[in-house]
Amino acid sequence: MLADISKATTLYFTPVLMLTSLFLILFAYLAPVVMLHGQVSLLTVTPSSVLTQPGSNQVVDGPSMLIGLLGSCAKPNNSGALTCTSPSIAPLYNASVFTSNTPSSVLAAPPTVAPAFLATSLAFSIIFFIMFTGISFRHIMGKAGNVWERPMVQRASAWIGISSFLVGLASFLIIRMYFGKAASDFNQSIQGQGANGPQLIANTSNAFTMVWVGYAFFAVPVVVSLAKLHVLATK
Repeated sequence: MLADISKATTLYFTPVLMLTSLFLILFAYLAPVVMLHGQVSLLTVTPSSVLTQPGSNQVVDGPSMLIGLLGSCAKPNNSGALTCTSPSIAPLYNASVFTSNTPSSVLAAPPTVAPAFLATSLAFSIIFFIMFTGISFRHIMGKAGNVWERPMVQRASAWIGISSFLVGLASFLIIRMYFGKAASDFNQSIQGQGANGPQLIANTSNAFTMVWVGYAFFAVPVVVSLAKLHVLATK
């Protein structure tokens, strides 16, 4: 019974984890300019009096901005409508909603190589998902499943999987450090202005949580593929 459960998990549950991983990473990559406009972003700049009036809990009405890899969305006040920039791997963030003393220059987009590497990683991740699913379900494909029986195909699948996993995860780690530094510099600049500074605060946001969960799920099919590769190598 335990063997059946293990087999079912490997064959049926792992592809579902991989598909879920793809969606999470893709949503984090496209948000907020393409989808999930006011819900998901890598970095947020929101109204707050925490930096200019330490200890204050008052609600502040002011401009805000949500930043992603492909652009940004901004609104002039809490009840205003979001306006998003056009998607681009070299975006220019719209900081026009902020006052002139806002240190918006530190909120520049990361180098274009980062979104480009992530796009490439996502493309290879999709290829890995197709190959991994084909290998997992080859036993019910009849003659069409013979192609997935070939050791060369299984090796290629494993190498594509580990490569896209490492490139994508490393790229997001670099982007996390980049935006973390940008948020820190932004907040320090506002603190330096004292009570006369804009009532804003920058924070890394929920897209990174989606990415870490996505790559945790991604790791499962990669490990399964590498285990199969090890078995093939020892035959």
